[in-house]
Amino acid sequence: MKTLRVLSLLVLSAATAFAAETATGRLPRSTPEAQGISSTALLGFIATAEAKIQSLHSVMLVRHGQVVAEGWWAPYSAEERHQMFSLSKSFTSTAVGLAVAEGKLSVDDPVLGFFPEEAPAKPSATLRAMRVRDLLTMSTGHHNEDIQGFPYGSEESVVKKFLALPVTHKPGTFFVYNTPASYMLSAIVQKVTGQSVLAYLGPRLFAPLGIEGPVWEASRQGVSMGGFGLSIRTEDIASFGQLYLQKGQWQGKQLVPASWVATATSRWMSNGSAPTSDWEQGYGFQFWRCRFGVIRGDGAHGQFCVIFPEHDAVLAITAGTRDLQGVLNVVWETILPALQRGALPADAAAHGKLQAKLAALTLKLPAAVATPSQAAVIAGRRYVFPKNAQALEALTLAPSVRQPGATDVAVTIYGTEEKVTLDGRVWVRGELKSGPVTGPVALAGAWTADDTFTLEVVRYQTPFTMTHRLTFTGDKVKWESKPNVGAGAMTLVGKRE
Repeated sequence: MKTLRVLSLLVLSAATAFAAETATGRLPRSTPEAQGISSTALLGFIATAEAKIQSLHSVMLVRHGQVVAEGWWAPYSAEERHQMFSLSKSFTSTAVGLAVAEGKLSVDDPVLGFFPEEAPAKPSATLRAMRVRDLLTMSTGHHNEDIQGFPYGSEESVVKKFLALPVTHKPGTFFVYNTPASYMLSAIVQKVTGQSVLAYLGPRLFAPLGIEGPVWEASRQGVSMGGFGLSIRTEDIASFGQLYLQKGQWQGKQLVPASWVATATSRWMSNGSAPTSDWEQGYGFQFWRCRFGVIRGDGAHGQFCVIFPEHDAVLAITAGTRDLQGVLNVVWETILPALQRGALPADAAAHGKLQAKLAALTLKLPAAVATPSQAAVIAGRRYVFPKNAQALEALTLAPSVRQPGATDVAVTIYGTEEKVTLDGRVWVRGELKSGPVTGPVALAGAWTADDTFTLEVVRYQTPFTMTHRLTFTGDKVKWESKPNVGAGAMTLVGKRE
């Protein structure tokens, strides 16, 4: 939980959660039926996704250039940026395409030519043969194990460390998913333009698309990470996908050359042959090929920009899930067959149900029970923990005097006690100010059994959520933490002072 400062209380309502449809959006809005999709089918998508995927954070579907459905699972919201992870790569590819169009470089330029001062003393023939094209298609010639644990945060030149990697295969012949190669693309753009990819794309892509305040992590050398690190909003993903669907055109202007759009989204490398895997349908210039003629950019834990060229549609998704293929399977099962050629008859009743459902989306809140007698037994008692990696020192729970049915939670970490009042019906927004993880969070907490208090912590600008279960037995408390994705599970046992 780390240091907590309560900022605001998020109360779900149709008026607030669905404000995106009436707010001034960059993309026009329409009913699904007017664009050839039934609201009932979209309700089916939401129901299936909630049943099969843990869990989506946002969704926006665009058909014929019109947003026909959009929703955010609270505490995620339309105005908040979300980490894109490897979906960043498709934006880096776009920067390369723009630099190519401006005559700054060619995809056939050798990589070493940009960084002669960073090259090994005796570069191998395979390294000398590596071209920008090979970075784009992830066919640099590296083995997977050679790029594991790559030091993006190095004080020393990250470019130099990349060029020092062994290049076992002839570039252009061997596919390995290669995020360091995407960093190199960013470094090359910065080398030839004098600007980071973030700055370079500002007037060329972000501003025209209405993408406000994008954030992109950078290396210690000031290079945008390229393969990850971009944070933007759900509608920004949708606008980017729509730009590619429109072959680089936006509001009458050619922002990205149509030739680059066609080239970047074409199949350049084989990456497998499994007929049911959307990770083995071929790879382009930092874009994936999918089944059913679909193209996508994607990022870890379920960040998706899905482009349907044959159906004139774009789907933007953010999520925090371990099952990325499962997300796409739900899309193929529910949305793909719903994309009809012509408009459908208006269906006000179904559309109303869809709007109501989208307005009420929320991540699962703790399943609260009536406040147990245990709450009074432990009220105000301080539990202390042995030294641990999380620097968690002490915990106190007590029924809230100011807010009936809620619980006052106090946690001491790094020597500081912070307090928050929680219940299981609403999300409380706060901010982690110290510890290994910092930034905005939303929390909900409640007694979920006679001896168990459950605390949900959502880092709502990221895919990451954490469920904490505090089980009280005698004079002890067992604190179990489980992340939705990635690492971080822990079990601690504290004792009452």
